[in-house]
Amino acid sequence: MSLTAVLVVVVAAVLIGAFGIRVSRTTSDFYVASRTVSPLWNASAIGGEYLSAASFLGVAGLILAFGVDMLWLPVGWTGGYLVLLVLVSAPLRRSGAYTLPDFAEARLESMTVRRTASVLVVLIGWLYLMPQFQSAGLVLREITGAPPWAGGLLVALVVAVNVLSGGMRSITFVQAFQYWLKLTALAVPLVFLLMAWRANGAPGVSTADAATWQTPLSGGREYGLYSTYSLILATFLGTMGLPHVLVRFYTNPDGRAARRTTLVVLSLLGAFYLMPAMYGWLGRLYAADLTRTDTVVLTLPARMIGGTLGDLLTALLTAGAFAAFLSTSSGLTVSVAGVIAQDLLKGGVRSFRIATLMAVVVPLGLALWARQLPVADVVGLAFAVAASSFCPLLVLGIWWRRLTTTGALAGLLVGGGLACGAVLATITGTPYDGFTRALLAQPAAWTVPIAFVVMVAVSFLTPHRVPANVARVMVRLHTPENLDLNRGDWRPRSS
Repeated sequence: MSLTAVLVVVVAAVLIGAFGIRVSRTTSDFYVASRTVSPLWNASAIGGEYLSAASFLGVAGLILAFGVDMLWLPVGWTGGYLVLLVLVSAPLRRSGAYTLPDFAEARLESMTVRRTASVLVVLIGWLYLMPQFQSAGLVLREITGAPPWAGGLLVALVVAVNVLSGGMRSITFVQAFQYWLKLTALAVPLVFLLMAWRANGAPGVSTADAATWQTPLSGGREYGLYSTYSLILATFLGTMGLPHVLVRFYTNPDGRAARRTTLVVLSLLGAFYLMPAMYGWLGRLYAADLTRTDTVVLTLPARMIGGTLGDLLTALLTAGAFAAFLSTSSGLTVSVAGVIAQDLLKGGVRSFRIATLMAVVVPLGLALWARQLPVADVVGLAFAVAASSFCPLLVLGIWWRRLTTTGALAGLLVGGGLACGAVLATITGTPYDGFTRALLAQPAAWTVPIAFVVMVAVSFLTPHRVPANVARVMVRLHTPENLDLNRGDWRPRSS
């Protein structure tokens, strides 16, 4: 039954994506859907791609394992859009760029900064794609006993077909559909699970759990206070540096629509994130013995309800989980492929299609290599890298005209380099213990401030490297849409 649900989701994704072939003809269609996506449609697509395996499965698993401290994950992932709304969304849309490297070059007039941003986009995209393929393998093995690589390969193939068929225009349709599927897939089983909980006498957590699992900073992780604050910083600031999120704002018609899109996204994410926390809490009551806590969402219907109804609810949850893998992977693949096509290949639709294949192969290999890391932890590391690199670049690039080319490059290299080093140490299994291990597992608390300080300090030391056309660019970023300016798509000098 669950396997049938997976096949239905896969077929639906392919059919909806194939519709993009009929409406995607130009390069602008492939990269930014010709900038014609409405706020509600775009917000649904953002919700579809943003609510990844970490949101659908990982949050509940971490709450089950470590308690209320992990509630900061959904809070931070939602709150990050508030920061994005206030500081970034409208000016970024007004920039007229296709990708983050486009913005970096337009603002700083440097191909070196552009190439550095391109490398970071690809690294963040691969790091974020890895847990999607990893989770797909976990779910498919859970329901069919298939080998761990099978689920990841299936998702990679479907994503490649969707993106190759119609680019951004195609996956916008797919992701909007998949957001509402994921919301339904969590909400409907949760109603039945809460009814079963009530019928069982509405039990609560044990006294021992109340003293640990329900008490902040006592959930079992070393240096919980530091890890919590670092996690908050990474999730709040990392959202604005995620390439697959930012590319969505380029698809809005104007900055006003970008703001409205962000407001709708906040509502959609707030509604969704109420539910994984409930699954984690119910898991603590009925599935506390799970060794792989990422499977708690799929396990609860069988344990609490059972029978045919339990199987049906599990199938619905499985469908939602695969929708999460497919939608997030599609958005990430588009953003990574766009950068590879423009900066490594010759540009155009054919290069974009070649880059799509390049974008999925590496993270698929990483997923098979690092299968034991918790899904939400890996996504948290991607947020840390984004917060340590693109957050300073966007905030200072949009709001501080004295940012210099040298300062931006130094901040990207130092902040992004330190965060990537911490991620590599964590993924490969660092031999460090104690506070050093906590620093590497949650690096944002020290890498983000260092990146900001380096960008500002080096910019003060190199005032002669302020871009020559900074005044014109700043006017473009901050002039309201009701003033009639030429806001055509910006083109990189290299094209």
